[in-house]
Amino acid sequence: MLTKWLMWMGLTMLTGSPLLSLGLLAVLLFAADRFTLQVLPSPMRAFKRWQRAGELAGTILTNTHDRRARAELADLRVGQKRYQEAVDLLRPNLDAGDDDVDTLYLLGVAYLGAGDSPRGELLLTEAERLDADYRQGAIDLERGRFRLLRGDFKGAREALERFLQVRQGSVEGRVLLARALDKEGLDVEAQEARDAAWREYAVAPRFQKRRDRWWAYRARPSRPLTYAAVALVFMGVGAYLTRYLPTHDTYGGPYGVYEDEPYAADDMGGDGAE
Repeated sequence: MLTKWLMWMGLTMLTGSPLLSLGLLAVLLFAADRFTLQVLPSPMRAFKRWQRAGELAGTILTNTHDRRARAELADLRVGQKRYQEAVDLLRPNLDAGDDDVDTLYLLGVAYLGAGDSPRGELLLTEAERLDADYRQGAIDLERGRFRLLRGDFKGAREALERFLQVRQGSVEGRVLLARALDKEGLDVEAQEARDAAWREYAVAPRFQKRRDRWWAYRARPSRPLTYAAVALVFMGVGAYLTRYLPTHDTYGGPYGVYEDEPYAADDMGGDGAE
């Protein structure tokens, strides 16, 4: 934090504009992150997904029976939370006989997101019947997530507890479980779940921390707020200093005389004047 503040101060001294310096610092930090830890989301990845979605949509327009393109595009739409579009894309696949676990799971999640919980739950049950450990408990994770959204807190807690038995290190699962416990009035258990989520995040490897960072901050929301408050204080102090501290020598030449002031010898009204 201190290093970033010093960088911002230096850029502000050079540019004379705190806002321009803040923009330049953001660009520099983003570029450095791309070549090192890669913590920040990649705009290129989002662009490539958007581009791929356009290609798949064009493929489906020319060949409406391309079930592989439909499944891939539906997966992208679920990731974008455009659930009804995913249902419309995948339903023809199911009608055509694609009843594998991937199709049932994805269509079940799409139905849950679109608000049709009975069909969504039924499809997830069918997917679980084919593969009870599908993606290490992903079925129970989605059940818990959408049950929590529609107010079935007991059902959400049961599903998330089953999920955490399979994937004990999931920060997301523990945060969602804490929310379900909060809604049921189990405050102590909810706090324990949040503390466990933060502990799992703290000991996780770096690549997993990149994935779970936002869920960890939801477990301890005071952390990012504290960081933001400290950053605002540093920025305020920096803006004050750059505004009121002199940025050039106001005392003139080397003898303490202002450069635009005449020398004493040139003062015609001095003692040596005739």
